Amino acid sequence: MDSPTRHFICLAHDVPLEGDFSLDDLAGGAGRLDAIARSIAAAFVTSHGIRTYVHAHVVVQDAYTITFDGSELRRLNPDERSTAALVRRALESREEAIGAMPADIHPGVAGYRRGLVGTLEAIDDGPVVQLHEDGEAIVDVAAGELAGAVFVLSDHREFSSAEQAVLEDRVDRRLRVGPTRLHADQAITVAHNYLDTDGYTAF
Repeated sequence: MDSPTRHFICLAHDVPLEGDFSLDDLAGGAGRLDAIARSIAAAFVTSHGIRTYVHAHVVVQDAYTITFDGSELRRLNPDERSTAALVRRALESREEAIGAMPADIHPGVAGYRRGLVGTLEAIDDGPVVQLHEDGEAIVDVAAGELAGAVFVLSDHREFSSAEQAVLEDRVDRRLRVGPTRLHADQAITVAHNYLDTDGYTAF
């Protein structure tokens, strides 16, 4: 399926920048990396393949961004542990990212020394959409208006005041994907489904 590139920016507030955590404690010492890993999987993984037109960006503590490019991504599995291992490897390679030059981590995975502002500036695609429970209903927006959208989501924490200030200046829309508050990975799945079905009209 040909599709405009979809971007998902996931803000990781508590994941340690040093990558010095155990993969056996993703929900604790790894700063809820389990939730981030599920979001990455939701962005890309289908029943028997990968969404090649998706880019996912994990912004860790507003200092370092790990970008996953679906067109080059290889061997991404749906389990949390193996995805978390890729994130940890990217964090361990953080010193290799110099200026605008990324650290190459794995096919389709690169690390950049930039936070939310730099990540938004580096993406020159469609509308910037904050997924938030207080936004307008996604069904009130035509799916075509969200083609190539850059979706911004927070992890288990609320958007910080600094993040909200950044997004106030850059967000084109603030949307909610349903009446029930969802985890970030679930919101990504719903957003995909809305766009995949042209606003729930084509199956």
